[in-house]
Amino acid sequence: MHFENEVGVKIRNEWQKASLNLLYTCGFLFNGYESFFKRYGLTTQQYNALRILRDNYPSPLSTSGLRDKMLDKMSDTSRLVSRLNAKGFVDVKQNPHDKRLVNIVLSEKGHRLMASIEPELDLLDSLMHSLSEEEAKQLSELLNRVRASIKTASKRIRAATPAETN
Repeated sequence: MHFENEVGVKIRNEWQKASLNLLYTCGFLFNGYESFFKRYGLTTQQYNALRILRDNYPSPLSTSGLRDKMLDKMSDTSRLVSRLNAKGFVDVKQNPHDKRLVNIVLSEKGHRLMASIEPELDLLDSLMHSLSEEEAKQLSELLNRVRASIKTASKRIRAATPAETN
């Protein structure tokens, strides 16, 4: 089935088609990730935070340091950390040098959870197995270029004069 028929949108040009297709496909990928991590009582964002803390262990991260490394920069990291702390997956302590900050590290229970998830991560990779490894590499390179374009787009959008509406 063609993308236009699947989403019921008249496409203006190939750039619009590519961006809408990317958003649409992202939803499928996100749902696959959410279903996978739900088996462990986690959201994708919670797993991402735990992965970052595991990779940074034993060094602690602050809430802002964690947010900077998150895939979703808009997440409410304080609330996310509170939920992970309530589940016992992270330890949170006040920073001794700056009382406004907290130090977050992966707890022993968090390490055990991550170790149990690790062998199953190939299941997530299988979401992309309709592509060859070379095609997956090419897609990643194209997405890097798209992100670079998006990062500079805000300047172009701010500089553009809005069309008058009547």
